Parts: sequence; structure tokens; C-alpha cells
Amino acid sequence: MNPETFNMSIRKFLKSVGVQSQREIEGAVEKAMAAGRLKGAETLPAKMTLTIDGLALTVTIDGRISLE
Repeated sequence: MNPETFNMSIRKFLKSVGVQSQREIEGAVEKAMAAGRLKGAETLPAKMTLTIDGLALTVTIDGRISLE
């Protein structure tokens, strides 16, 4: 294993996950606000699950996203 390649690969994956997740969340919040399901001052519970099949790894991370 090349530790530098491994580290860069993980960072690239996490950057991609972060960017895509942010876009998806922003789009969902915009739609919910337009539909009147959100008022814009909520704090939303959030959960992210990371799964890596080749390692039999599943990790769930809980958090909150505040709109105001």
C-alpha cells in the first residue's frame, strides 16, 4: 500500500461526498421552503451513513443542520 496515494484517494472521495451532499441538501431545503414545508428557522436532524463494502464498514454520523 502506498500511504500517500491512499490518503489522497480518501481525501478526493470525501471532497466529492461533501460537495454532492451540500448540493442535495440545499436543493431539498429550497424545494421544501417553496412548498411551505419549511419556514426557514428550523434545525433539522441529519444522518449520514458511510458504507465500504470491501471492508464490511458501516458508520453512521448524526448531526443537525440549522437554517438560521
